[in-house]
Amino acid sequence: MTAARRRWLATVLALVAAVTVAVAPGSAGYAAPNPSPSPGAPKEKEVPLLGDVLESTGRQYAKAKAVLDKSRQRQLQMNIRLQAAERRVEELRPQVTEFATESYRAGRLTPMVAMLGASDQSGFLEKATALERLNQYNAARLNALIAAEEEVAATKAKIDAAVAEQKAAADSMAKQKRTAERELDRVGGLSLTGGDVVATSPKARPAPRSADGGWPDESCNQEDPTTGGCVTPRTLHAYKEVKRAGFKRFVGCYRSGGPYEHPKGRACDWSLRTSGFARASNRDEKMYGNNLAAFLIRNADALGILYVIWYKRIWFPATGWKSYSGDSDHTDHVHMSML
Repeated sequence: MTAARRRWLATVLALVAAVTVAVAPGSAGYAAPNPSPSPGAPKEKEVPLLGDVLESTGRQYAKAKAVLDKSRQRQLQMNIRLQAAERRVEELRPQVTEFATESYRAGRLTPMVAMLGASDQSGFLEKATALERLNQYNAARLNALIAAEEEVAATKAKIDAAVAEQKAAADSMAKQKRTAERELDRVGGLSLTGGDVVATSPKARPAPRSADGGWPDESCNQEDPTTGGCVTPRTLHAYKEVKRAGFKRFVGCYRSGGPYEHPKGRACDWSLRTSGFARASNRDEKMYGNNLAAFLIRNADALGILYVIWYKRIWFPATGWKSYSGDSDHTDHVHMSML
């Protein structure tokens, strides 16, 4: 083969390789993650509890809470409408009663009555016109009263339906709470350990919700700023809000292996140090973890937090803090899992 032939063949093979890469399946959108490992990333063994119960129960609890919150907002709006309609009824009812009583006492005014009482044709037309306007005015007040009373009845029915919806949502939340407490007992017991919610913690900007107030399912399609893997849009939003709140130390989110939410791009481990992971060794590191956990919990509803694990405790929206003795005691990082 000549040198020119070899150069031509090499060029063709290079072009074929380039085209193959360009049209390879999955090349559109976010590329498959190839993350660099986090230094000393915490090891976790899979426990069916967290893989199943906290996932399913947490989502059902969040869904019921979203229904409850939205129903309460609708009820508040309907109560305002009800009060306005009832005020309108109270304004109109005396007016309608007044002209109804007057009509009964004086007899119904008709064009014939107006004609008999008129001295001439001109007087008749004036009285008939005035009578028509009076009847229209009274009819309008009567129709307004009827419409206001109908709105009162309809709004009360909607409020009753909202109350029933709220009861169903509250019952569902209570059921999820019982389920979570029963299953959490298998991991760490049911002893309450107090709360780390601090009213002075920064407030996070809320993550986008669906039209019904719930949390839409999201795929791992955003670049993970911590490992080179992928995270969901909601996880990325929470990551940015934690950073914006001043927690700047090391963090690792996506991991290709292991259980729970890390491989789904729905979890981050917030270290207590500027690099790597090591157990809290002084008051500063322990307070950093306390403050970070407090921030996550205070803003759990705004960010879409599924659960938080920190220093031998787990926080779940349905149960609050519980003691936790999983494979990792989480004394070297604050774990954040997202819905």
